Amino acid sequence: MNEKKSYLGFSAKEHLLPQEELLEVAPKKHKMVIGIPKEMSEDENRVALVPDAVNLLIESGHRVLVERDAGEAAHFSNEKYAEAGAEIMDTSDEVFKSDIIIKISPPVDEEIEKMGKQKTLFSSIFLPDREKLYFRKLMAKKVNAIAFEYIQDKTGSFPVLKSMSEIIGNTSVLIAAEYLSNSKYGKGEMLGGFPGIKPTEVIIIGAGTVAEYAARTALGMGALVKIFDDSMYKLRTIEDKLKTRVFTATLQPKLLLKAMREADVVIAAKHASGYMAPCLITEDMVKQMKPGSVIVDVSIDQGGCFETSHVTSHRNPVFQEYGITHYCVPNIASRIPHTASYSLSNLLTPLLLSISELGGIDKMLKKDAAFCKGAYIYNGILTNKFIGDLYDLPWQDLELLMAAF
Repeated sequence: MNEKKSYLGFSAKEHLLPQEELLEVAPKKHKMVIGIPKEMSEDENRVALVPDAVNLLIESGHRVLVERDAGEAAHFSNEKYAEAGAEIMDTSDEVFKSDIIIKISPPVDEEIEKMGKQKTLFSSIFLPDREKLYFRKLMAKKVNAIAFEYIQDKTGSFPVLKSMSEIIGNTSVLIAAEYLSNSKYGKGEMLGGFPGIKPTEVIIIGAGTVAEYAARTALGMGALVKIFDDSMYKLRTIEDKLKTRVFTATLQPKLLLKAMREADVVIAAKHASGYMAPCLITEDMVKQMKPGSVIVDVSIDQGGCFETSHVTSHRNPVFQEYGITHYCVPNIASRIPHTASYSLSNLLTPLLLSISELGGIDKMLKKDAAFCKGAYIYNGILTNKFIGDLYDLPWQDLELLMAAF
């Protein structure tokens, strides 16, 4: 009598037979509708995605809705977007119903009202201008909110912030040169150094990316550059990157004050990982600077490094305090919107494609820990501890939330 074949396992003979290979099934690409509204802020001239990036997204199967004239201030015409395949919308109403809304400046109340429920918002956050009610309104819409300046890469650096910092570093010195030569706000002096003339003294506070590119530009113009930071590692690194010996020192108050008394330009480029920049320069220190000197407070987007600083705009960029000109515009990169838009677009487009390839924003947040650093609201719940503590709002850990959904 033949024995019955067991269904619980293979026989020795069957174990030797070729078996089917089990391949990992790739996640189905998530098709998205991406909206680019026109910026409402008069100080914002950039656009988040340039026509070339829009064309790439459309060729990948996505729809892109662009509000009419969204790229005009950055010198990208409606025709260019239309040729790239974008749908040009006459108003922002339809744009804000997109799956992903991507813009530069944080949305104002009117824009938040137009947002559909459970949409994803990519924008900057700019904490110094935010209020508790702003976060409550976004949370009520149950959105996923991503602050792109806090998105990290696999090395732990901030790619969007780094890209803008390179531009800002160069531009900050050009701004200082403009006002230093001005007869009303400066001393009628050209920034730099020439034979027989004492070179301009430029102090840079901080030794990060902004400082590096500011120093490159100032040194290239012939200025005498002094760099201060509280990290010896950063001071050594910036000197190595500049490939030249420059004056570097730690942030000792007496030494910094002595340098400021002789300085023609002071650039604050101290980035704080805790979202708010430390106030390093007191009012009394500013009083002792030479009349007609220029301060460019690049750190104003995190509150500023000078006690005398307050936020200004591109329309009214400077003010004088104790005879010292202060430039405190937070979005300096918006002065060169065409270049800055390309730089932003080059970084944001791969992120959007990754979201699609992984199957949507939820899967992106689950699989990419570095990307998660930019998320501050998930499904209407605040997930950023610093913001929660700053504005006395309840918050929850994003990783635990992702596990629950």
